[in-house]
Amino acid sequence: MPHHVSIIIPAYNERERIGQTLERILECVERRKWNAEVLVVDDGSTDGTLEIVDGFMERDSRVNLLRNPSNRGKGYSVRNGLLQALGDVVMFTDADLSAPIEEAELLFDAIRDGADVAIGSRWLDRQRQTTHQPLYRRFFGRCFNAVTRVVMGLPYADTQCGFKAFRRPAAQIIFRLQRIERWGFDPEILFIARRLHFRVKEVPVTWGHDERSKISYLRDGAKMLEDMARIRSNSVRGRYEAAIAAMKDISRIVTARSSGERPAVSAHVVGTTGAVSN
Repeated sequence: MPHHVSIIIPAYNERERIGQTLERILECVERRKWNAEVLVVDDGSTDGTLEIVDGFMERDSRVNLLRNPSNRGKGYSVRNGLLQALGDVVMFTDADLSAPIEEAELLFDAIRDGADVAIGSRWLDRQRQTTHQPLYRRFFGRCFNAVTRVVMGLPYADTQCGFKAFRRPAAQIIFRLQRIERWGFDPEILFIARRLHFRVKEVPVTWGHDERSKISYLRDGAKMLEDMARIRSNSVRGRYEAAIAAMKDISRIVTARSSGERPAVSAHVVGTTGAVSN
């Protein structure tokens, strides 16, 4: 078990379930004796989600809230939360808790055993699914994963499971390079992790399908495919590599300044923030 854990919950109009979700997470934190912070990232909710989270914050100091300036997407929310999280291990989970929060221990175990990134998988062990998705959702999900593996070279059975954990130093690097802000961000962060040679461990988790899922496989699936094309384009054009090199140069500059040396600055550092351009 890591010394300190940050649990990130991206939320958009989650009034119907955010209260139960926070109750269940806090009960788990107490029962497992985790030293944890719970960070809800609100993505422009208009349905009373904020008021419910505010109520939890008033009575439990472990609950905190971040608010996006507008509705920016799940990927933006996850990045916002993970980059501001304070835990030694940082993780995100969907607001519906389709993967039981108790199974975060499986992710923590993988990280304790040497992984930099631990990702939950619905497909490694189908027997762990407590409520199966409708056939059409399974079909589209499997097709998307197959396309992801072929187009992006990702060897994972399930890239889209909203149950992932990271060593904080790895998360700080990966999510500073992330550019996809909506549903297609999961393959991008795994693509970046592999490019950086981080150790990624896929872990089978229990999964129960929530009929209130907000994903439309026709509408959002098309957007995910578009996002994959953007990721591939960024890769072919060398944008990830340039951003990684810029981050390394900035790190050398900071180190040199700390030691009183005058650092040499590469030409591509000028004007960059370390992020990949679109």
